[in-house]
Amino acid sequence: MAKSLIGVVISNKMQKTVVIKVSRKVKHPLYKKLINKSEKFKAHNELEVQIGDKVKIVETKPISREVYFKVEKIVKNDK
Repeated sequence: MAKSLIGVVISNKMQKTVVIKVSRKVKHPLYKKLINKSEKFKAHNELEVQIGDKVKIVETKPISREVYFKVEKIVKNDK
């Protein structure tokens, strides 16, 4: 089963590659407060996604040195 994540496009300046920010909430082990943690992934983009779009990415074989995800579908447009 391939890993799939949902995140927001924060950059589309590269050719056929976008940067996706995936956020999650984690409870602090000692203080029990919810903390927002985020991670950035580079993903191959065949769809015409824009900055601010919410997209679903899936893990694939390595496409380049840093790109090992692919944009599967647009979940929600920013418009």
